[in-house]
Amino acid sequence: MKSYEHDGVDLEDGNTRKAGDKPTLRKIPNQALLSGLAYCVSSCSMILVNKFVLSSYNFNAGIFLMLYQNFVSVIIVVALSLMGLITTEPLTWRLIKVWFPVNVIFVGMLITSMFSLKYINVAMVTVLKNVTNVITAVGEMYLFNKHHDNRVWLALFLMIISAVSGGITDLSFNAVGYAWQIANCFLTASYSLTLRKTMDTAKQVTQSGNLNEFSMVLLNNTLSLPLGLILSIAFNEMDYLYNTPLLRLPGFWMVMTLSGLLGLAISFTSMWFLHQTGATTYSLVGSLNKIPLSIAGIVLFHVPTSLQNSASILFGLVAGVVFARAKMREKS
Repeated sequence: MKSYEHDGVDLEDGNTRKAGDKPTLRKIPNQALLSGLAYCVSSCSMILVNKFVLSSYNFNAGIFLMLYQNFVSVIIVVALSLMGLITTEPLTWRLIKVWFPVNVIFVGMLITSMFSLKYINVAMVTVLKNVTNVITAVGEMYLFNKHHDNRVWLALFLMIISAVSGGITDLSFNAVGYAWQIANCFLTASYSLTLRKTMDTAKQVTQSGNLNEFSMVLLNNTLSLPLGLILSIAFNEMDYLYNTPLLRLPGFWMVMTLSGLLGLAISFTSMWFLHQTGATTYSLVGSLNKIPLSIAGIVLFHVPTSLQNSASILFGLVAGVVFARAKMREKS
């Protein structure tokens, strides 16, 4: 992130410069803080907007919503590439064949997240997402022979307790929603466990021998379009889309487009934040980020709750922070 001087005026603070001087680049200070805030705002907003579309509008086509969001991301990334602002790898058949299996998991992860958000309140979704950490840790142990210290296992045990106690005390408990969220946890863990190996293999079949983040965003979202369309037809969403009056409301399309922009924003801000800090700080901020998100979800959507359920949610959020700190110490 830089600011430019142009036509004798500094665009950042308005200071004049002498005619004939070459334009200079000035770095924006505190990029770590700025990127962290951008990541937090975009990730929280994305979940809340998706919840708003699926629940407040009572939109019953979660796969189509995912499909439209990914379409928006593809359009923007392609436009930025054509303008020369970013570079992306050509989508060759060799690259597609390598990436397709992980893309199937990616699509499943997005779709199950959509369905769970329709039935479960935001606070409980954030707590139940901690189960992903448990599955990932076990997968790392069996697939990659990675051993975790006692602090990590203690944090994972706390996460399991918080998820169970949260479900038991949830006044708006919905078995279908919980089933979708558990499926989402397994798919998210599978995605994180297979992505690293797939990235290494994919680099070997690219023209440049590299695969940057923009190329992965384009690859994931492009491949998801035909798969999402097939699933949307299989789940009979087309009949619903044809008959629903929501698609004739300009305001609804604006909200859906906003969700697509936020999805792309998460990709960019997470990359920016990771570049400015590191994986451990990123993990800790992600855990802390769940606290205001849970509160906002309860307040904005008027979620019925009890003292026991609120305590279990708080317990789950604290367990997430404990896990992030344990992982930081494990790597140090």
